[in-house]
Amino acid sequence: MPHGHLKGESSGERKLKVGVVGIGYLGKFHVQKYAAIPGVEITGLVDVIPNRAKELAEKVGAKVFNDYHKLLRKVDAVSVVVPTDQHYRVAKDFLQAGCDVLLEKPIASTLWEAENLIAAAKQCGRILQIGHLERFNPAILSVREKIRTPLFIESHRLTPFRDRGTDVDVVLDLMIHDLDIIGSFVHSAVEQIHAVGVPVLTDRVDIASVRLQFVSGCVANITASRISVEDQRRMRIFQPDTYLTVDYAAKKAAIYHRVLDHEGQKVRISMDQVKVEEGDSLQTEINSFIHSVLKRKTPAVTGEDGKKALALAMEINEQIQANIKKIPSVASFYERRNSLMDSSC
Repeated sequence: MPHGHLKGESSGERKLKVGVVGIGYLGKFHVQKYAAIPGVEITGLVDVIPNRAKELAEKVGAKVFNDYHKLLRKVDAVSVVVPTDQHYRVAKDFLQAGCDVLLEKPIASTLWEAENLIAAAKQCGRILQIGHLERFNPAILSVREKIRTPLFIESHRLTPFRDRGTDVDVVLDLMIHDLDIIGSFVHSAVEQIHAVGVPVLTDRVDIASVRLQFVSGCVANITASRISVEDQRRMRIFQPDTYLTVDYAAKKAAIYHRVLDHEGQKVRISMDQVKVEEGDSLQTEINSFIHSVLKRKTPAVTGEDGKKALALAMEINEQIQANIKKIPSVASFYERRNSLMDSSC
């Protein structure tokens, strides 16, 4: 996606005013990416700890606010990069103030909140893009047009434990990326879910595995863990005559296909590297958002896309919790631990 220039910018029209709410680990990167786009002016940064945003604000010429309400009606577009339980309140206020919103995933904490955000964006005529970042990974972009009729998909997303993201379980933290990607490949409803998961280092599920059966006949096995000793983000997609491999982290992709000998008898497998264009996933995502804002086009990842991924993640979590309760010793252990944590608060 090319950098977006405002219409008439060369003739002196004002720049697009943007803001970022939540200057934590990811929010800082949002600021840097906006700063790289011609025609965009970063008006304000919001964080409950103003000093955390002060140095960055000075670099980009923005003001710092400790309350997002002070930024309402001062910007045309905003990135909302706050904890999930605040997504609905913050995003809705900006939408109703006439601001286009790039909202980090997951879209919200509940389906009711997701539906209301979608409705608010529609009623106010605003762009609502959900931050499913992996949609913009160069490796995913390189294979998308090569995927025709996926029949089996295998996905592993494993990361070492980090403090950030633990306000939600591993399904909403990590697996939701793959649920969104796979849904965009398969284009079919899920008819069966078999899921298991275990809390290990936090009071929420830290490792989960799910098998999805789609109406189309496709099956997807997905594993997500935030307690691994190594980073691994890979996916394999099998379809008639070919299969593809994608390495998100290395930004590499390959396609394997069947080749017959000259007599048409013996079969061998041939591997071709897929050309992956260099690119920055977050920069591409934000460029795409700005392009939608300027052109008033449907965003690459809509609110409906975000709601669909959230709904599937919630179904998976319901089954995981039901399976945990089937094992009395495990269920009682977590009940005792949660009770102790609640009493210490």
